Amino acid sequence: MKLNRKGQTLVEYVLIISLITVLVIGLVKIFGGYLEDAITKMGCNVSGKEYVEGDKVGGGYCKGDENKLFE
Repeated sequence: MKLNRKGQTLVEYVLIISLITVLVIGLVKIFGGYLEDAITKMGCNVSGKEYVEGDKVGGGYCKGDENKLFE
């Protein structure tokens, strides 16, 4: 007897994509501040400004941009 397994394969792909999505969201939640600091450092270097470390992770800024912080 020949069975149709297309629906089963689709469900497996959806489960895999869902698991990957949850994993990526968790990683960004954990390492988001470090990513924000890395991007800010690069932006400071490109604009020729000095990077200033913040009090907490993700709180760094470029010197001269103190009044432009969103908190």
